[in-house]
Amino acid sequence: MGTLDDTKTRIMTATMKAVRQYGLEGARIQNISELAGISPGALYRYFGSKDDLMIECFTYVDRQAAAIFEHLKFNPMTILIDPIKAVRNLWLPYFRFWVAHPDETIFYHRFRDSAFFPEYDRTREVTYFNAFVRMVRAFRKVFPGLIQINQDLLWLHVLTSTVMYAKYVAEGVLPDNEETEETVFQLLTTGLSGYLKPEKPKKP
Repeated sequence: MGTLDDTKTRIMTATMKAVRQYGLEGARIQNISELAGISPGALYRYFGSKDDLMIECFTYVDRQAAAIFEHLKFNPMTILIDPIKAVRNLWLPYFRFWVAHPDETIFYHRFRDSAFFPEYDRTREVTYFNAFVRMVRAFRKVFPGLIQINQDLLWLHVLTSTVMYAKYVAEGVLPDNEETEETVFQLLTTGLSGYLKPEKPKKP
């Protein structure tokens, strides 16, 4: 028998497969327990309810996605040399993470799109995105024009749209190739280049 963490991970993996197959509302504890290879009673020893299970799945995937930014090599000097390329180098591993994890991507998109999410979002803890926040601050320091944009709207657009397009790849609507990556990146960053201008030096 596996350890507690092994079993919980197996249950969460099964949950995301079930959501991909049956939808967020359609996935049942019976479906999930069958995919995980355990009894429904055993599942409830790890998760108190279906809602608790869904929330923990979302947090699990969200933390994995956030960890992408923890492992990226980020040199702030590259921002000045080629800001769009610097953005692309940060964005591409994030997009590729979602494309490489289709069950997680479809689950994540459906959970965020659910009526349940806004209430949960108001209270969730997201300190695990600190590395991403530091990168954003570095860009804002070099390009003050970015401060003119509604920050919540900007990053909501980039992050949620990235997941949405990755979902289209997972569902076979878009091909998994470099052309798709480039097209999606261009769509997401159109208009952003106007704000990526360094602050003019002040006259003495």
